[in-house]
Amino acid sequence: MSTIVCFGEALIDFLAAPEGGQGRVFRQFAGGAPANAAVAIARLGGTCEFVGMLGRDMFGDFLLDSLHESGVGTRFVHRTDRANTALAFVSLDARGERSFSFYRPPAADLLFAQNDFDDACFRDLGIFHVCSNSMTDARIAETTLSGLQRARAAGALTSIDVNLRPALWPEGKPVIERLWQALALADMVKLAREELEFLQQGTPSADAVIERLLRDARLVLVTDGGEPIRWHTRNTNGVLPTQAVTAIDTTAAGDAFIGGLLCGLQRDDIDTARFDAFLADTDALQHALRYAAACGAFAVTRHGSFASLPTHEEALALLATR
Repeated sequence: MSTIVCFGEALIDFLAAPEGGQGRVFRQFAGGAPANAAVAIARLGGTCEFVGMLGRDMFGDFLLDSLHESGVGTRFVHRTDRANTALAFVSLDARGERSFSFYRPPAADLLFAQNDFDDACFRDLGIFHVCSNSMTDARIAETTLSGLQRARAAGALTSIDVNLRPALWPEGKPVIERLWQALALADMVKLAREELEFLQQGTPSADAVIERLLRDARLVLVTDGGEPIRWHTRNTNGVLPTQAVTAIDTTAAGDAFIGGLLCGLQRDDIDTARFDAFLADTDALQHALRYAAACGAFAVTRHGSFASLPTHEEALALLATR
């Protein structure tokens, strides 16, 4: 079985507990979008490596232990004394929707350089997955683009979850040109409705954005919380309803969704050569998306990121309730 590699940031989510008489209390959870996706894949029974940089601090120790305990490969993780592990303080509203306060930069994950990639992580590589949080400054963006290029050269599928967090970008302004550089290297793109709207800058419509994405990508997925998922290939498109659940924490929903999809592709031995045939089989594609949607729905019913992600059996049980 080929390996999935998830590259980028791992960080600590400090989740606000309900306020009491002693002031606000935050609980520590392991998180970070590509790290969450890696754990989702491993929990579901897939084979996955996380690649990134952690601080040589108590939080880096906690993340490394959490990845290892979740079954994620960590042999390509680097440690550094030059910056601390990134932190995110998270508060939730009554619907489980998040508000973030980030302590990054500086942060260890931003220090991962092109020459930190081990050649071995591109051997037997099936899928290489990233998100936009490793595009927030020029240096880490160059590293991310290099990883995508090397993955493509190795014959792997490439996947991007836009996962846009404006607060992580200088002055809160994502550089749209830099995002498009990465998107041009993706076989699969997942983005939320509001991220699709962001990419409409200088483009006449959402349909035009989808059309531009599909010049390079072969599958584009648009999520919108509990609303139906819209999927697009170069030849067709469709809409898929999601499971109705009561959300208490939406932090890792998108990561659980993409992890479920990538794990399903790995389980069915879908590589870059077989990907177009898979996409042409609408029943197979929609089955894979239903499974991914069940993973995302399950994750919102628990607090935390790593802690919220389902096993294969839990995803199937939720899928069966549809």
